[in-house]
Amino acid sequence: MRFQLVSELTPLGDQPQAIAQLVEGIQRGEKHQVLLGVTGSGKTFTIANVIAQVQLPTLILSHNKTLAWQLYTEFKRFFPHNLVCYWISHYDYYQPEAYLPATDTYIEKELSILKEIERYRLETLTALVSGRRDVVVVASVSAIYGLSDPAEFARHVVQLSPGKRYPRQALIHQLVQMMYRRTSEGSTPGTFWTRGDRVYIFPAYSDKGYRVSFYGPAIEGIEEIDPSGLRPQKRLSELTLYSSDMFVLSPQKLEVAIARIQEELEAQTRYLESIGRTEEAVRLRKRTLYDIEQLRTLGFCNGIENYSRHLTGRAAGERPYTLIDYFPRPFLTVIDESHVTVPQLKAMIGGDQSRKLVLVEYGFRLPSALDNRPLRFEEFESLVEQVIYVSATPGPYEMGQTGGAFVEQIVRPTGLVDPPVYVLPMEGAIDHLLETVRRHRKQGGRALVITLTKKLAEEVADFFLRLGVAASYLHSDLNAIQRVEIIDKLRRGEIEVIVGVNLLREGLDLPEVSLVTILEADKEGFLRSETSLIQIAGRAARNVDGEVVLYADRITDSMRRFIKESERRRQKQLAYNAAHGIVPRSAGRRQEQLMTEAAESLLSVLDLPGMQTLSPTQLEAVIEETRRRMIEAAEAEEYLTAAKYRDELYALEARLAALKAQAR
Repeated sequence: MRFQLVSELTPLGDQPQAIAQLVEGIQRGEKHQVLLGVTGSGKTFTIANVIAQVQLPTLILSHNKTLAWQLYTEFKRFFPHNLVCYWISHYDYYQPEAYLPATDTYIEKELSILKEIERYRLETLTALVSGRRDVVVVASVSAIYGLSDPAEFARHVVQLSPGKRYPRQALIHQLVQMMYRRTSEGSTPGTFWTRGDRVYIFPAYSDKGYRVSFYGPAIEGIEEIDPSGLRPQKRLSELTLYSSDMFVLSPQKLEVAIARIQEELEAQTRYLESIGRTEEAVRLRKRTLYDIEQLRTLGFCNGIENYSRHLTGRAAGERPYTLIDYFPRPFLTVIDESHVTVPQLKAMIGGDQSRKLVLVEYGFRLPSALDNRPLRFEEFESLVEQVIYVSATPGPYEMGQTGGAFVEQIVRPTGLVDPPVYVLPMEGAIDHLLETVRRHRKQGGRALVITLTKKLAEEVADFFLRLGVAASYLHSDLNAIQRVEIIDKLRRGEIEVIVGVNLLREGLDLPEVSLVTILEADKEGFLRSETSLIQIAGRAARNVDGEVVLYADRITDSMRRFIKESERRRQKQLAYNAAHGIVPRSAGRRQEQLMTEAAESLLSVLDLPGMQTLSPTQLEAVIEETRRRMIEAAEAEEYLTAAKYRDELYALEARLAALKAQAR
């Protein structure tokens, strides 16, 4: 299969030259390229065009799960006929194993796995080992954490076809080795069950089910079935089944791994005893032998990842296998918002190793547990082949890799120019801010106000409210659902001003925002650096009336560089518009895609039997129950579940509003 880009858009502004330069660089064999693209210039569409032209499997790394989901949904729309996958950490809650010597406190590992994310991860691995090259994987930095050997995962594949000699019992035995659980009925992902000469299979990486019928020692037929009602959907000429777990091992390799674990256990206990740490030696032997017994009888144990070096046959100190090892070669890597993502990649190894060193020292884990780790950054660098760093403000590392060269994408398809920047004194700032907000409100615009502290954010928001301006503060004390609700209210016009300390991390993409103001802009620091100033100013770059106001008593070096760069971009954009007769227009509101596929299906909740016949009173009762479940899920930090209920809630509220309008 080849990548097929599907879109009504055509490259405009700086996009054509950016696409051409990036493609040419890849074809020349350039390992590092930087795409310096301003907010609203269509960087995602540019990268989609590059992928379609170079036809390479692509890994897209994002520093943020929410932004990763946005990218995933966008690339799904651009490549509907290809394999677009999503890879993030599958933990809803994760408390790592740890030991605190000062208080002699051992903390057992606790985790809660989101089954939906687990399916996305398995879907990703099966896509990468399937042999197809039309694969795009959008991932968080969890892509550099350890996995099983890709060769071993690829070996646990079953290919079935009607007429093939494959005894029923052999298939059952193979499914068990591939970590499918045998049940008596049901359609839970990752399970199978039998009825007579039929085997019902429900892969963990798919929402489909299959029925394999046998006649003697041969396969008579294969059908795709509806998991809910087990009704046949269509007959298949072939079926490929993959492992139901990311960590899978053949019995032979498991025995070899156990022998290596036992060998290390003996060596480490002898060492601990030789230095007088008998208690630690006894603890280590007891814990490890218990794990070995579980591995022999069940094929897994709690904390199995700590034995990954032995399970994958690696040498001490050798880097772990990761998602990157599953990619067919050659492949392309795109690092989104590289000024944030690259530092994250560099930092992942630090905290992991310090915690495990303590566990090893006090006899809770074998020294090989240290090899269950994320990649070191130099290991990551050696694994990726050709990289495109994407950012409006590339960092020193990216620019250093290209010798300062970059592909520039400044002119927007909409003709929008960077907002003008004004610097005003702090004296009288609040009064001027209020007047400016009211002026933008008359034009239908919204405002973002950046403060230095959370307390000041709350005070400024209260000040606006007292004077009749609908405002709300937005900071880290609010949970995810509350933050989403505030942003939605701003979009709908129920709130006119959001006040916060660091609105960069919210991933705000709001064409309605026409005013960005920064109080005490001359206080040097991370949130007042040149990079942060450029990023926050970009929040007003999607609106034709965009404007940025810096309240400061002096102009810092960061402010000076920011103003100079902003003006350079404006002049280039204005010149392009004049040469091509373009009249700028505000960016259209993009439909939010921050929902899971399960949530998307819930948007059709009103199509379910009986929903269309509900009265307004009955709908209100359903809405209240849905809202209660959403809040409960949010308080439990089950954010994907909460998002599912949120989207169902919106569909129900829209239906209720329509019924009330008809009644009037």
